[in-house]
Amino acid sequence: MRLTGRGISVLVGSIVLYGLGELGGYTFFRALGGIGIGALIAATLLTVRQPHVSVKRGLTPDRVERGRPALATLRVRNEGTRWQPAFAAHDSAGVERQQVRIRRLGPAGEATYRYELPTTRRGRIQVGPLTLERTDPLGLAVNRLATGEVATLWVHPKRHATRTVVAGRPRHHHLGRTADDSLRGSADLRDVRPYVVGDEVRHLHWKATARTGQLMVRDFVDPDQPRLTVLLDTRTEPLPEALFEEGVEVAASILFAASMAGHRCRLITSAGADIAAPGGALASRQFLDELCIVEQKDDRDALLPRSLTTGASSGGAIVVVTGVRGTANDLAPLLVRYSSVTVLGLGPVHGVAPILGARVILAADAAEALQQWSGVIE
Repeated sequence: MRLTGRGISVLVGSIVLYGLGELGGYTFFRALGGIGIGALIAATLLTVRQPHVSVKRGLTPDRVERGRPALATLRVRNEGTRWQPAFAAHDSAGVERQQVRIRRLGPAGEATYRYELPTTRRGRIQVGPLTLERTDPLGLAVNRLATGEVATLWVHPKRHATRTVVAGRPRHHHLGRTADDSLRGSADLRDVRPYVVGDEVRHLHWKATARTGQLMVRDFVDPDQPRLTVLLDTRTEPLPEALFEEGVEVAASILFAASMAGHRCRLITSAGADIAAPGGALASRQFLDELCIVEQKDDRDALLPRSLTTGASSGGAIVVVTGVRGTANDLAPLLVRYSSVTVLGLGPVHGVAPILGARVILAADAAEALQQWSGVIE
């Protein structure tokens, strides 16, 4: 418990008035000073007892697209045998704070409150800790108690409806391993490996299981499985902050559509981030989580990281998300490594301009870029 700024002012004023009253013999000043001190004592008695409650907070959902609603559900239960006076609960979500007025609760009483969380900006937002606060009616004293767990709200980039690319390089396993050894999931048996949670039970290899003493599954690879790589330019010169957010939305939309279609995808940034995942809902969430926290880096980085220009040829399709002022020379190493190269340039210039074997789409924002992309992809 502590005095508020108002309480400290009242304390100082009361001491001064009482002192003037004593020195000058003014009964009125002494009375005013005594009233102030009495109010502070009453405020202390009202706030000295902390709320004896249990608090649980849940987020619904904990991952949300930017601009979509996200709710926090607060459940407050009186764990004591006496009535709990009303108090306030303050919850933080990033730099914003939300106040909830908790009503008076009887013994073992419970109340549920819901409030909306900010989702106007992409990012990973820390929600909490929750602060329980009890004050007196005059606001002279306050008693605060931090409680509850800290939760995380993932505000994903906004996604736009779009088609997905189906380009890929067919390679049969009899010709050797595929360029991406982690491709899994179809007709060609590649290997037998230990079981991990999420594997198909029907793929269990019982002979290998009996021989090794642990569950083993057949590892399949689809030689025709589509592969898509998205390169996001994180340099500030080609993509100023506002356009970078549009670029993140482009990358999120394309990767989400491709992952949900079951395609093997890879996300690379010019700053060096590199994530690959098989298709499906978990893969799409992994990409969206990464794009939720991606930030722009130093302009000294090259557009193409080494992982895209070294090693075996990758095949499949690649989409480069950058600004409109890129040069064809930047893309030259990709033309011999991928069966399909598309550049989405964001900025004031509009149009589609195929050059040197690469398809270049120029658009003002994410919505326009993806509309053009959906109209020209194969």
